[in-house]
Amino acid sequence: MRALPSWPGRRISPRRALALSLGAALLTACASGGARPSVGPTPEAAAATDTGYLRSRGLMIPVLGVTLDRLSDTFYDRRGEERIHRAIDILAPKGTPVLAADNGTIVRVSSNSLGGLTIYAIDPLRRLVYYYAHLDRYDVIAYKGKVVAKGDVIGYVGTTGNARGGPPHLHFQVMRYRDERRYWDGEPIDPFPYFATTGQDR
Repeated sequence: MRALPSWPGRRISPRRALALSLGAALLTACASGGARPSVGPTPEAAAATDTGYLRSRGLMIPVLGVTLDRLSDTFYDRRGEERIHRAIDILAPKGTPVLAADNGTIVRVSSNSLGGLTIYAIDPLRRLVYYYAHLDRYDVIAYKGKVVAKGDVIGYVGTTGNARGGPPHLHFQVMRYRDERRYWDGEPIDPFPYFATTGQDR
């Protein structure tokens, strides 16, 4: 390291000398085109962060009394020639309570030809969307803007939508939150590995 200059009659403290040395080294590194900080995570890192966050949520199986050993991971099952399920079906008798899998807020209660009676909810940090479909009916607490806690009853297992005529089940999907206008269209994440507790009513 090059010696620092000295001035007659003025003494430089060791701490100030160190600060000057570090400053000089930093200027040299910048001038020589040193490495620059990253502008953000790669898509792979972001995906890993999302799944890590999902694991931290400790999801409850969203049907009362259903244990993990009764579940089948149907996320990658084919539905027709071209469509992949990208959700899991949880079989249970018609009328079995459907529970909030996580704390959050209900953002939509609606009906469509595929899902029948459905509920969309978003987690507290607005990173994940939970979709519940084929409900037989809603619980009285299920309305837009309702804050729910994990284990709250929000509906009941049914066969509405394109599940009509088949075995009663809950179609449950987890998606990455996109934005306020397209929250329902985020990339799905297989929830099966992230269930932490059996479905139990609070």
